[in-house]
Amino acid sequence: MAGGDDTELLELVVGDIAGGGGCVGHAPDGRVAFVRHSLPGERVVARVTSTTSSFIRADAVEILDPSPDRVSPPCPHAGPGRCGGCDFQHVALATQRELKAVRVADQLQRVAGLARDVHVEAVKGDRNGLAWRTRVRLAVDQSGHVAFRRHRSHEFKHVDHCPIACDEVMQTGTFAAPWPAVEELEIVVAPDTGESLVSVETARNSKPRLPEITARMVLNGRAQQRSGAVHTNVSGISFRVSAGVFWQVHIGAAEALTDAVRSMLGAGHDDSVVDLYAGAGLFSVALARDVGPGGSVLAVERDRRACADAEYNGKGLPQLRVKRASITTSLVERGIGRPHLAVLDPAREGAGTSVMAALHGHASTLRRLVYVSCEPSSFSRDIRVLLEQHWTLTSLRALDIFPMTEHVELVAALEPPS
Repeated sequence: MAGGDDTELLELVVGDIAGGGGCVGHAPDGRVAFVRHSLPGERVVARVTSTTSSFIRADAVEILDPSPDRVSPPCPHAGPGRCGGCDFQHVALATQRELKAVRVADQLQRVAGLARDVHVEAVKGDRNGLAWRTRVRLAVDQSGHVAFRRHRSHEFKHVDHCPIACDEVMQTGTFAAPWPAVEELEIVVAPDTGESLVSVETARNSKPRLPEITARMVLNGRAQQRSGAVHTNVSGISFRVSAGVFWQVHIGAAEALTDAVRSMLGAGHDDSVVDLYAGAGLFSVALARDVGPGGSVLAVERDRRACADAEYNGKGLPQLRVKRASITTSLVERGIGRPHLAVLDPAREGAGTSVMAALHGHASTLRRLVYVSCEPSSFSRDIRVLLEQHWTLTSLRALDIFPMTEHVELVAALEPPS
């Protein structure tokens, strides 16, 4: 079946959910087809967007037999060929969480060899899966209009509103303002304190004329006003987060994750804790309070700005020490002491099997490890290293801090063999 615009159209029935936000089907020639904007069990007409020798990527452009879980997307920018930011705008919110649970369970079974029921929990702060995002990155076209990028493309989709952005993001005026000579923007807000910041990136030697908006601005890493950071409160603790430093984007994620990590880890007075990939100290500062003056927390982070924020956020807590370093096998083997407890929250690619093997080397003194992950496949690969050494996965929570997308946050506790 061929389309009139020289793109190939396929009629097929899709099955299970797959990574990338689509479902799996099969083309007439037998190749696997990953079809976005579809739901399990639907019969669709799919437009092929890219091909390889073994699989096809496609978008469902016509739904012949719709799933009862299909809904009208709440965002006018969502859909085939439009904004690439959301995967599940066409899926009922409860079903989104069921699909994420299925994918996590599948990865645990196939990659880690672990059969586990998974339940994805809602997180406080969003409104039916919308208005949750406190950080939004925008592209800017040559005319100075803001845009998102289309899925797997450098092409622009111009926008004037983002329904998953929290109200405070939209109130900065960034979407409506002109941005000539600018390449990218990142809006960061702290709804609880009312602070907002826009980081502006331009081409080299460009001198843009910045518009007047309500947020403070950082131009190519340099603060244009008094401060290049926002301050936010998590469970009664104030945190400084500088421009460009990682922080959870869901309005309720920082508190939900901190509560989950603290309860799973069970740090008490006089405990020694290591926090790997510590960022601005979200977990480290709370854990330093848990262990008290007789304990210790070593926060390890490679980003200079994040380390500065972590030190600032931990001032008054002498039991917290911040170490600037990359998380490598040799560092874990010889540079973290002999901790009783460990936390790691790596980027999407995970910690890696050699780092996990090095952590197993501390099994004689570690009594518990908590792993925080936003990617089920790398998480399953990494914990398999410990499971093969007879560690036990004692607790697993899946938090829906990315509604309307395929992503989910995992928090897991593992204990070494007795």
